[in-house]
Amino acid sequence: MIDTHCHLDAEAFHQEIDAVLQRATDTGVESILTVGTTLESSQAAIVLANRYRFVRAIVGIHPNYVLTAKPGDWERIEELATHPAVVAVGETGLDKYWDHTPLEQQQDYFVRHIELSKRIGKPFVVHCREADTEVLEILKTESQRGPFMGVMHAFSGDAQMAAECLQLGMYLSFAGMLTFRKNDAMRAVAATVPLDRLLVETDAPYLAPHPNRGKRNEPAWVRLTCECLATVHGLTPEAMDAQTTSNAKRLFGLDHAAQ
Repeated sequence: MIDTHCHLDAEAFHQEIDAVLQRATDTGVESILTVGTTLESSQAAIVLANRYRFVRAIVGIHPNYVLTAKPGDWERIEELATHPAVVAVGETGLDKYWDHTPLEQQQDYFVRHIELSKRIGKPFVVHCREADTEVLEILKTESQRGPFMGVMHAFSGDAQMAAECLQLGMYLSFAGMLTFRKNDAMRAVAATVPLDRLLVETDAPYLAPHPNRGKRNEPAWVRLTCECLATVHGLTPEAMDAQTTSNAKRLFGLDHAAQ
């Protein structure tokens, strides 16, 4: 299994990062992608990737932190994105739930991340919260400007949103929300996604899957989401593990990432 999205630099992990990672490898997690939300957390992601051979970094400025980005921060992200331990840029996207950053500024940075992704040949990771229409608008515009590679992180959209993202060539990644008891609608959407476009993630320390909902999430629990996704598609957990691992390696170039 590959946890394609978590935040290992979060304060929730500071005291026991080694134990958290040991539990993940004991559970069969072979690679973990830790994601930056600011320049500082992006730098921390690279430090972690340099320290642990099975960790890779994703660097970017989260839409909720665009407003507080300092002059020069974006230019440093552009530099960090070329680091051999970095496999993608993000997380980027749009968030209309939290009123932290004006939408126009979020849109500006979303486009910057996609353009950077195209320049360096690494995928981009999209955060979308209550902004499906606006995210699709930018993705459609950017796809017309040239091919891209990307993933909708912790996907929670409806079947129409899923279909449009798939048509644009995006991968869809599912997190712990897929396992929640009252989330039949999300499971129905996940069932429509072709096997070769599926990814699994934890978004740890957030979104812990059932039966650990409400607890601090961790990469080892990606297994629970993978098992749920397997059930949705009528596969064995082993088959879904193999499929999502293969997909992640293909999208993020993990077989070719720095060792």
